[in-house]
Amino acid sequence: MKKLLFLFSSIFALTLITGCGSNKELQERAPAQFQDIYYTQGENGLDLHIPVAVIQDNRVSMDSVYFRGMKSPLVQDKEQTNLFTANFSTGDGMDIMSSDPTEENKNRVPQKTEKMPFELEDDEAILVFSQNDKTKYYKLTGIEAQN
Repeated sequence: MKKLLFLFSSIFALTLITGCGSNKELQERAPAQFQDIYYTQGENGLDLHIPVAVIQDNRVSMDSVYFRGMKSPLVQDKEQTNLFTANFSTGDGMDIMSSDPTEENKNRVPQKTEKMPFELEDDEAILVFSQNDKTKYYKLTGIEAQN
């Protein structure tokens, strides 16, 4: 009887674990209509810009993005409400050398790489968004550098 109970408990636990892992499936339909997505490289790191043509604000919330081994929250621009930006600190700008520790504290620490749940090329990113209180994922492709 104990073996049978252990068997059913094990099967239930395994089903629960594999069911949770399947939540990170990519969505086929985009949560919004995107314009050309691009990134810029500056002295403070890399900025990923996601211009949105149409989005249902009441149903979709843009949360964060995975790009080049890092994850960063998305911030909606205050002036251009159709533009979302993610900032990635790549370690550039760490050039303040001083005997004064407060001056050296102005250096930005490079962002740690994060294990991503998906395989990505250099011109791809994963958008993490919420829709109807559920976290979903969508692959953005064709991301190019802009000067």
